[in-house]
Amino acid sequence: MSFLEKIDSPADLKKIPKNDLPSLASEIRQVIIDVVSKNGGHLAPSLGAVELAIAIHYVFNAPDDKIIWDVGHQAYAHKLLTGRRERFHTLRQHGGVCGFTRMSESPYDAFSTGHSSTSISAGLGIACGKRLKKDNTKVIAVIGDGSMTGGLAYEGLNQAGDINKNILVILNDNDMSIAHNVGAISSLLSRTFSAKYIQDFKQDLKDFFKSLPKFGGDIYKFAKRSKESFKTFITPGMLFEAFNFEYFGPINGHNLNHLIDILNNIKCLNEPVLLHVTTKKGKGYPPSEKNPVYFHGVGCFNADTGESINTECSIPTYTQIFGQTLLKLAGKNDRVVAVTAAMPEGTGLVKFADAYPDRFFDVGIAEQHAVTFAAGLATEGFRPVVAIYSTFLQRAYDQILHDVCIEALPVVFAIDRGGIVGEDGATHNGVFDLSYLRSLPNMVVMAPKDENELCRMLVTAIDHMGPIAVRYPRGTAEGVKMENQDVPIPIGKGEVLKKGDDLLILAIGQSVFEALSAHATLKEQGVSATVVNCRFVKPLDVDLITTLSRSIPRIITVEENVRQGGFGSAVLECLSDEGISGFHLKCIGVPDTFVEHGPQKLLRSKYGIDAPAIVETAKRLLKNA
Repeated sequence: MSFLEKIDSPADLKKIPKNDLPSLASEIRQVIIDVVSKNGGHLAPSLGAVELAIAIHYVFNAPDDKIIWDVGHQAYAHKLLTGRRERFHTLRQHGGVCGFTRMSESPYDAFSTGHSSTSISAGLGIACGKRLKKDNTKVIAVIGDGSMTGGLAYEGLNQAGDINKNILVILNDNDMSIAHNVGAISSLLSRTFSAKYIQDFKQDLKDFFKSLPKFGGDIYKFAKRSKESFKTFITPGMLFEAFNFEYFGPINGHNLNHLIDILNNIKCLNEPVLLHVTTKKGKGYPPSEKNPVYFHGVGCFNADTGESINTECSIPTYTQIFGQTLLKLAGKNDRVVAVTAAMPEGTGLVKFADAYPDRFFDVGIAEQHAVTFAAGLATEGFRPVVAIYSTFLQRAYDQILHDVCIEALPVVFAIDRGGIVGEDGATHNGVFDLSYLRSLPNMVVMAPKDENELCRMLVTAIDHMGPIAVRYPRGTAEGVKMENQDVPIPIGKGEVLKKGDDLLILAIGQSVFEALSAHATLKEQGVSATVVNCRFVKPLDVDLITTLSRSIPRIITVEENVRQGGFGSAVLECLSDEGISGFHLKCIGVPDTFVEHGPQKLLRSKYGIDAPAIVETAKRLLKNA
C-alpha cells in the first residue's frame, strides 16, 4: 500500500516517519501529473509546492491552525493531504474538486482564493480574530508565484508589522537565482537563528537591555542593528525586516528535513515571521521544469511526453486575433503601447513584446497600477492598450473610474476572457464587466460577435479620444471570413442580421451566434424573428432599438453577463427613457449567482444563456404576450 493511500487527514500524515516523506512527495507528484494531464489545471505551481505542503501539515495542526494558500493554484498537494484524495480525480470537473481553495469545500481551506496577493491580509484578519477570542492557534499564509508583485501583499505586511500580530508568512519563491546566490549559507543561518534557545536568548537579551536605566533602549536598538547588518548582508531579508517581520531564509523548499526543522523552531514565535523558501516550479516533471510558463495553467496533455493531446484547430483564438491585430496597428502607429499585468502569454502579447520591447510594459500582478500607469501614458499622447482578463480587471475598478474616466483619457481596455471561462470557476468567470463598466461616465463598452469584428473594434478603439473597452470571450473564434479589418465601426451603431415580425432578439458579443442559432430553430417552427447584433452596450444604438421595438414589441435580450445592471438592463432603461410602452421584454443572462466550474458549453446550458434557452424563452413570450 502506498503512503498516500493511508492519508485521509493531516493526522495520518504525522504518523509517517520523516525518512519516508520524500517517497510520499513522489507519490503526490505522480497523482497530480496524472489528474492534471486528464483534466487540465495549474500543474507547475502545485508541483513546486509539494514538500512545502507536506512540511506545513506535518508541523502544524490544521484545521485549528489556519493555512491560507495565496491564489490557491499551488494547493493541489494540500487538497490531497486533507481528505480529498479519493475525489481528486474530479479536479476542475463540474461538481468536482475546485481548482482553488474553497471554504465551502473543506474545513482545511481557511480562505477561498483565486485572485493573487490576498493571503497576508486575510491571514492577518484571522490572526486578529483569534487574538480577540483568546485563541493561540497559528495562522500560516503561503504566498508566492508572483503574488508578491501585488500591492495588496505589502499593505498586509505593513499592518501586520505595525500591530505585531502572531502570523507566519511563507514566501514560496521559485526564482532560483536567489537560491544559487545565497542558498547554502542562508540555509545554515536560518536554521541556526530559528532554534528555540536562540529565540529565548534574544528575548532575554532584549528584556535585559530595555531594563537598563536611561540608555538601555538605545543599546538594544544598536545591538539589533548590528545583528541585522550582518544578517542582511548575506540574506535578502532587509525588506521584510523593515516591515517589522522576523525574517528567516532563503531555505531550500524541497528539503523536507530542513523545512520541518525550521517550521518546528519558529512556530513558537509570537510575532510576525516571514520564512523565505525557494522552490523549483514544475519540480519532478521534466517537461514542466523545462517550460514552467506553459505548464503553469495547462489543458489536457500526454503525461509520458508532456505534449498536448488537444487536436490542433485551424481557427485561431480570440486572444491570438487580438495579439495579431494589435501588432499590426502598432506598426502603423508608434503611439500604440501595450500594458499587461503578468500575463503576456495569456493575453497574446508575446509577439508585440518581441517586436516593440520599448512599447511593451508588463507591470506584474498589479492591475490597479497597470490602469493608472496607462493613464499616465495617455496624458503624454500615447494610446495605451491595457490587456487584462475580465475577472482581474475587477481589481482596478476605482482606477478606471478615478484615473481614466473622470478626465476621459484615451485608454483602451482589451478585456480577455469576458463571459463564462469554464473550469477555473467562480473566481475567474468574467460575467460582471458589462455591468461595472457601463456605469462609468465617458466609458464606451463594446463586444464583437466574431473575430473580424474584434479587429474592427480595435481600430475603432485606437482612434477614439476617450476611455473605451473591447470585451471578448475565451477560446476559439467563429472562423468567419476576415474582411474590412481596417474599417472602424461607428460608435454606438448596431446591425440587423436577420429580419422577422414575430420577435425581436437583441444580442451582444458571444451571444450573437447563440441568437442566430435560436433564430434558425424558431424559423423551422414557424416563428419569424429579427436578430440584432447590438455591438455596443454603451452607447446603445437608441434609434435602431426604439424603431424596432415599436413594430416588434416582443423582445428578448441576450448576454453572457449577469442580468443585474448589464446589457438587458441598459435596453430596459433605453426603452423607458424613450417613452416606449406596450412592449414585453425578457432578459437572458447569468442569474444572481456565482457561476461554478465546469465546461463552458455545459455552464451556458445550466444557466440558461444558450440557443435552446433563447428558443424556450421565445415560446413562453409569444404564448403569454
